[in-house]
Amino acid sequence: MAAVQWRSRGRNYEAELQRCHPEVALVEFGDYHPLKPIMVTDTKTRRGARKGSTSSSSSSSSSVPPDPLSSMLDGTDPLSMFAAASANVVFQDLGRKRREKEEEAVGPDFEPWSSKRGEILARFTTTEKLSIVTAVVSVGKAPSPGSSAVSEKVRTRLEELDDLEEGSQRELLNLSQQDYANRIEELNQSLKEAWASDQKVKALKIVIQCSKLLSDTSVIQFYPSKFVLITDILDTFGRLVYDRIWTMCSDPRPLPDSFTVEDVNDTAKETCLNWFFKIASIRELLPRLYVEAAILKCNRFLNKSGIQETLPRLTAMIRGIGDPLVAAYARAYLCRPLLTEMMERCKKLGNNALLLNSVMRAFRPEFVAIRATDFIGMIKDCDEAGFPKHLLFGSLGRSLACADPPESERLTILNEAWKVVTKVRSPQDYINCAEIWVEFTCRHFTKREVNTVLADIIKHMTPDRAFEDAYPQLQSVIRKILTYFHDFSVLFSMERFLPFLDMFQKDSVRVEVCRSIMEVFIKHQVELTRDPVILNAMLHICKTMHDSVNALTLEDEKRSLALLIIGFIRMVSFGRDFEQQLSFCVEARATFCNLEPVLVQLIHACAAYSFITIPSLSSIFSRLSLYLLSGQVALANQCLSQADAFLKAAVSILPEVPRSISVEGKLRSSESFLLDFINNFLATLLVVPDHPEHGVLYLVRGLLNMVQDYTWEDNSDAKVRVYISALPLLAAMSQETYLYSIPKVDSNETLYGGDPKFLSEINKLCETLIGQILDHLKALGRDEKVAAGSRLIRTSGLTRRQGAVAFSLFGVLLAHGDLRNNKLSQLAVNLWNLSHKHGYCETRISVRTLESIKHQAQQPNMTHLSDTVQRLTLQSRT
Repeated sequence: MAAVQWRSRGRNYEAELQRCHPEVALVEFGDYHPLKPIMVTDTKTRRGARKGSTSSSSSSSSSVPPDPLSSMLDGTDPLSMFAAASANVVFQDLGRKRREKEEEAVGPDFEPWSSKRGEILARFTTTEKLSIVTAVVSVGKAPSPGSSAVSEKVRTRLEELDDLEEGSQRELLNLSQQDYANRIEELNQSLKEAWASDQKVKALKIVIQCSKLLSDTSVIQFYPSKFVLITDILDTFGRLVYDRIWTMCSDPRPLPDSFTVEDVNDTAKETCLNWFFKIASIRELLPRLYVEAAILKCNRFLNKSGIQETLPRLTAMIRGIGDPLVAAYARAYLCRPLLTEMMERCKKLGNNALLLNSVMRAFRPEFVAIRATDFIGMIKDCDEAGFPKHLLFGSLGRSLACADPPESERLTILNEAWKVVTKVRSPQDYINCAEIWVEFTCRHFTKREVNTVLADIIKHMTPDRAFEDAYPQLQSVIRKILTYFHDFSVLFSMERFLPFLDMFQKDSVRVEVCRSIMEVFIKHQVELTRDPVILNAMLHICKTMHDSVNALTLEDEKRSLALLIIGFIRMVSFGRDFEQQLSFCVEARATFCNLEPVLVQLIHACAAYSFITIPSLSSIFSRLSLYLLSGQVALANQCLSQADAFLKAAVSILPEVPRSISVEGKLRSSESFLLDFINNFLATLLVVPDHPEHGVLYLVRGLLNMVQDYTWEDNSDAKVRVYISALPLLAAMSQETYLYSIPKVDSNETLYGGDPKFLSEINKLCETLIGQILDHLKALGRDEKVAAGSRLIRTSGLTRRQGAVAFSLFGVLLAHGDLRNNKLSQLAVNLWNLSHKHGYCETRISVRTLESIKHQAQQPNMTHLSDTVQRLTLQSRT
């Protein structure tokens, strides 16, 4: 092959960048608008037409309403249907609005029962077989007409209720949990259907029968889920009755939200009273109790006091239930949404700490927080002997940690609570309660109050080294403080914060606490700092982590600690006060000498000492990377001689790179790491000016000489890949304006100013490198023939390598070479053919490459590529 005459093509980087921007497409807004409705055409074909007839099709748009006369009637008068539906919608809408008003009256902090329902059903399950007893419910006969029709109707309904208790029943056995739930759901649906068909007695029978099921505790672990399923039916019944009576009062106009007994008409009152009479006639205690509790709200239609008079009576009735579990759940159903009423009863009863504690832990934090002052008053009235007050304040503190009490009451709440907490003698009981209230203090108060709390904890936990048994609680205190205090100048200005840290005497715990502080600092410290308070405290914390490192410390642990310390060092800046910065770095280097990654970071900051310190590192790639990085930093700061020394040092140690290195405990080839480094090094050389005493391109030549002499792996193409990577650098160096530069640093573009001798040296070096690459391709071809002739090895590996190298060189020639040169153009075509000769080149990439060349050929001064692309053909493997 004849010698190649290299010539780099001229590049206009600005114009190339502009061509990469996406084109703007004009949109005809007359035909398109993003908010224009989409017209969907639905084509329907008639089926089942008479034999011989032609099937017809109709097309309609979804935006056009269908013709009501075209639909088939089912025998119902459409006007009556419309009127009934309208009335139903009106009543449903009124009921919905009323329920929404009731929910608003309760408040957004109230947790509805429905939110706990799913959790209970998922938690309390069983694999045992269940049974359910149901009554055969029949529809009652209509009373005969006449003057006694009303009394006859009442008598008939009472007889039906008696029939329920004495009549036929059937028992379903061996039901799984799912079968049981399905059966209960069927009863719920039957209740709704009976009510809708005006069979009120049947609906009541269903509710009574379901209530009786709550007396069965044979499968005790399933009882909570049974309670949820059956109370759903009771709730449905209670809602239906209430809505029925409320609707009767809404004619001719709806009841106001705050209606009184005077607003209820006589018919509604009579109906409501009849329901209570029917329920009072139920013989068994349990169903009578549950059904009356279900319609408890209906008392509002009958008297001004509402449920205030009825609630004590129902509570007393529960005493007649023999089974304590059944009685407990009956009480739960009675007081399920009634926090205010329960608090009033607690106030009246007095000394009911256990009930008060259950209330605070059962209801939502928001519901408790808004009444925190009332709870504190009740806690103070409780007897200390029955249930310790610090446990009550602990339960209150948990709620206040999740929800905010009124702002005007917060300080009073904290003072009252801490008066009790600080008097607890047992260190374990004290810290259990104090740890809860720390979050409330941090959430709503300043460092003054938090510092006071920390001082009190230190006072209680220091005697007899009580803190040694409370590390989890003390760690929780630190976590809560760090959650709310992200300004470390404020945090470290607390007088008792560092003494609090001194209580962590156990090494592993102390390091874990220091780690948590560092993680928060790195996450939330945005601005660089020189605050001496922060620096002294953080150096103390980092030194604690560093000093925990020993010969047994795992590498992952060392790496993790080093990253945290490095994160702190990066946030320290003394601005233009370089001596202070250097003094800090020297102190840090002496403090953190056992962690090599921290040393690496300090070397970055101490450029003056980098050149001396880098050789002491054991890792060859750490040395290479730091030499290169230090050279880049020196260039950025216009330190040309120092940059030159760093880069020459990097080139000089390339022969020391071993052929394999240990990565995460495994031995791996170093070739890929070395290639990455060399590519980064070549990219830096574009902006490095030549030394006046060492000749043209002396760093590039020195690097290539080292690559030439390096002992690469057998059957490796790494050396020629470095040569291929060097060609774009040399082509970039021959441009009048470089692709990138460093401010205030004159690169070779300024030093040589496009001097012909400089360009000639670049072209000669390029031709030498291309010659070396072509020789390598020939050698691969010869090895392939020898291997094929001897049939010793498969030749696919050699041909694949040859094709890959050829295609890489083709890409460089296409991007950086001047293909108007016939010899260079012919070389590109030959490389294309060689890369596709054995069919190992990926067709998709080849097609895209051809499309790219065709696109480039349309640009000004690139039309010569049209001839070249005509000579490039795709070949398949034969």
